[in-house]
Amino acid sequence: MSTPPEAPFYPMARTPSCPLELPRELREIARTAPVSRVRIWDGSTPWLITGYAEGRAVLADSRASSDQSMPGYTFAAPQAKAFHTRNRSMPTVDDPEHAYLRRMVTADFANRRMEKLRPSFQRTVDELIDAMLAAGAGADLFSTLAVPMSSKAICEILGVHDSEGERFAALGKIMAVPGSSDEVHRQVIEDMRALLGSLVERAKTAPGEGVIGHLVRAGELPDDEIVATALLLMAAGHGATAHMITLGTMALLAHPDQLAELRESEDPAFIANAVEELLRYLSVAHLGRRRVAMDDIEVGGVLIRAGEGIIVATDTANHDPQAFAGDPDELDLHRDARHHLAFGFGIHQCIGQQLSRVLLQVVYGTLYRRIPTLELAIPVEDISYKLVLAIYGVNALPVKW
Repeated sequence: MSTPPEAPFYPMARTPSCPLELPRELREIARTAPVSRVRIWDGSTPWLITGYAEGRAVLADSRASSDQSMPGYTFAAPQAKAFHTRNRSMPTVDDPEHAYLRRMVTADFANRRMEKLRPSFQRTVDELIDAMLAAGAGADLFSTLAVPMSSKAICEILGVHDSEGERFAALGKIMAVPGSSDEVHRQVIEDMRALLGSLVERAKTAPGEGVIGHLVRAGELPDDEIVATALLLMAAGHGATAHMITLGTMALLAHPDQLAELRESEDPAFIANAVEELLRYLSVAHLGRRRVAMDDIEVGGVLIRAGEGIIVATDTANHDPQAFAGDPDELDLHRDARHHLAFGFGIHQCIGQQLSRVLLQVVYGTLYRRIPTLELAIPVEDISYKLVLAIYGVNALPVKW
């Protein structure tokens, strides 16, 4: 099928004055065409799936492959291509290899273990807030709370010591700098790989607790695959939750009535539901879930040919009025949003979703109660955002109280 020259460029630009809203052009496409062609950074023209039902169907279809070595797969950005070229891991392979790798770490991210870690997460967030309050009447919420909170949590899951965790956090910040060259990203990844490799070697004599120790103790994976798995979990866990903390705070500050209700609530069920709604509303994985068709697939009445790339826009799917009651473009902490696609769907659904949920419940249930006068320190239009990375977020979020 020929591609019309007017196929729009994806991702679309957001409106600076409304940074938490979906891009206007993307919303119009979602309204009129649940399946359509777009152009991306490398000149290719994959299919964009914007509807909830259509997106969920693709993510559950074994003919829509996640194997990033397949011709036709569309990477979100040059940095993503550089990263995944050297890192075959759970999101980049299909079953049965995917199921085998996932089985190795499922227990480490089970809800029961996350609940056991909740008191530790609570201590961490209280210590970080104590440090913020002691330092003055303002801070960058991203660097002083969101990043260290998510970094400490994923390092605890992996079994990384505090001193090494600081090194990982420093490397993660370098990799997240907008506009960094491919060479910078490659070097950071190699530095992370070397550090993880040293932890794997140490775990052979002192496995300890955590994913790395468990994988070494199991003895089923070679060292390079243990490193690749740990690198994936480190990269994924370091970014998404940190940006949910900051963007979630921005969204709540823009809805003071709902923020007040969350701040005053002592009901764990309401706090948990608020987290689900914020995950749906923000959908920080803003560059879509990428697939390539292994066979012809019909989606929403459109035939996608074998070898063609697919992008499932989970952010627009999470704003589909056919899937979410009321006005899905509005934040409603009482909405039943548990069926959202913020963590994907199907066999590749995010394995760290329970970790993210518990962390966000702890942070949202603590921060606004501890600092009830929290507000932005600069106008919304002056905040700068990470636009070229797979996870949407801020470069900094200055706040005061």
